[in-house]
Amino acid sequence: MSTSSKPLSVAVIGAGMAGRSHAAGYRNVNTVFGAGLPPVRLAAIADAHVELGEDAARRYGYEKALASWEAVAEDPTIDAVSIVVGNHLHRPIAEALVAAGKHVLCEKPLAGSLEDARAMAELERATDVVTAVGYTFRRSPAIAGIRDHVRNGELGDLTLFSGRYWCDYATDPNGPLSWRFKGGPGSGALGDVGAHVIDAAEYVAGPIAAVSGASLSTQITKRPLPLGAVVGHNAAPVSDEFGEVENEDTASFTARFESGLVGTFSLSRTAFGLPNGLAFDVLGLGGRAAFDQHRPAEYVLDDAQPEARTRGARQIIAGPQLPYFAGGYPMEAPGVGGGNAEMFTYQARAFLDQVAGVADPRPACATFADGLRTMEIIQAVVESSRNGGTGVAVPSAR
Repeated sequence: MSTSSKPLSVAVIGAGMAGRSHAAGYRNVNTVFGAGLPPVRLAAIADAHVELGEDAARRYGYEKALASWEAVAEDPTIDAVSIVVGNHLHRPIAEALVAAGKHVLCEKPLAGSLEDARAMAELERATDVVTAVGYTFRRSPAIAGIRDHVRNGELGDLTLFSGRYWCDYATDPNGPLSWRFKGGPGSGALGDVGAHVIDAAEYVAGPIAAVSGASLSTQITKRPLPLGAVVGHNAAPVSDEFGEVENEDTASFTARFESGLVGTFSLSRTAFGLPNGLAFDVLGLGGRAAFDQHRPAEYVLDDAQPEARTRGARQIIAGPQLPYFAGGYPMEAPGVGGGNAEMFTYQARAFLDQVAGVADPRPACATFADGLRTMEIIQAVVESSRNGGTGVAVPSAR
């Protein structure tokens, strides 16, 4: 149970699609996983695009919209904050919030550069406030269920992890040159969607030791400059002027896990017809499991059944037998859940449970140190690509 009934005051910096997901998550935290969390005050949403912030505050019931992140940092009544803006802004905002004594949940990837990520991990080590990074797929009942199969040895010794994240948000060559297309190699598809599948791989199958065979490529090398603010992956009015795309549209690499397991990874933001295609297969000597975010309320399991007359792959429908489901859905029945919004709610609840000191059997949020580790793997992939695919070691898991 919580040690205090004093309301927790929360704010979100960034009113785009991911920012709204955080905003909705905080709004719903007291509807999941029982009592114990103090009342939550929805204090503010901050965005330099004032109209966007005002709309998000209205839709999700926040008290006000603010025009700058600095206003959040300066407000002594705000306790916990989500950072959901361009990657290069994560470090200065996190530093200001922590200096103001606020708890911080930062979207992935942790920072715009490895140097900034290291500084943020050091900041975490030096502070008493709660710091976390947003790996929402750790909250998927299906993925957590697969992880349990692996940890319980039900798939036997693992032999292969094959992960992919294929998206199509950058297939239009007339899409505006937003911040997502800036930042240099590793900050494109690899950092944007690759961060999620890399974290999911380590979450399910253990630490990665080295990468090799990396290749990064950019299919659309120039994009038109926007005439105004660009929200998320949305289309926007553009000018006749074009600017250079600085990062990759696609990436692939292989990995060796510390256990000896082999991994293959494929990432793309120009995968036509695939709006949000995180998927993976994990294979062992005694079984296999597979997940596809396009069918998030289920997974495939094929394990050894020596007593069975028939054997083969079977569909496991997410239900109360899986982590997060019981207590996480209004209708606790198989086949009714698995959406993206719920994962943000579960993540927000875990974060605020940590802030409030609520005992929770579910895993705590990923840390800034976890976010740094993902970025170290991304940097190793970039180095492998620069050196013709040669192997690059990854620092040992902390």
